[in-house]
Amino acid sequence: MIHATLIATARGYVQQSWRDLLSVYYANTPIWRWLKSGALLFLGIGVWAGGSAVHSVTGWRPVLYLMAYGFLLIVWGPFTHMVLVPLTIRLRRNAETTVGRAFSRNSGKINLTIFAVCIIALATFAPGVMMLEFSPSTGGDSGPAVGGELVCEDGDSITCEIVDPQGVDHVVVLADDQTLERVEGPPFRFSVAREDLTETRSGRQFIVEFRDADGNRLQRLVQQVGDP
Repeated sequence: MIHATLIATARGYVQQSWRDLLSVYYANTPIWRWLKSGALLFLGIGVWAGGSAVHSVTGWRPVLYLMAYGFLLIVWGPFTHMVLVPLTIRLRRNAETTVGRAFSRNSGKINLTIFAVCIIALATFAPGVMMLEFSPSTGGDSGPAVGGELVCEDGDSITCEIVDPQGVDHVVVLADDQTLERVEGPPFRFSVAREDLTETRSGRQFIVEFRDADGNRLQRLVQQVGDP
């Protein structure tokens, strides 16, 4: 009897919590729309930046899903509460077609399903716009700008070059703290064998360092290599 009472009480708390969550989700006054959109925007930025920092250090591929969630939430959160929720409420009141009524009843499920699929796609393909690199710099504020995009082709060996290098004297390629290549002059093209790379939980990786003429490190990039 006591066991059944506890189960009923727990079920009641869960149901009430779900109703409270739905009431917040569908709250549609202007202040609620702005509060929810702003909170999700800042949450997305925080999760994306935090995931980027962890991935740049560890190279763990599962962290890409966390990055994809935060990156997508920056746009998806405000879109949901500024556009989708008001549209759903309007359709529930005024929809005259079968499609409109069906969408209004299932818009939340449809939205979450598309959101989940987009997260998986972003984490799988990891587009450059989503990736951030956190690299220490030894140059002062008055020094030249340092940058360049690392572009690699994956095959039996990994062939890379630096596109649009700026402020870089030479490039050093490292794995397991061992120098694999030192490349002088643009386009800083090099090749490394897959078996020479560092083995991690999420695959193999190597490190590319931009250096100045004195050998000081200007920027450090961690490149993850997928399975052949």
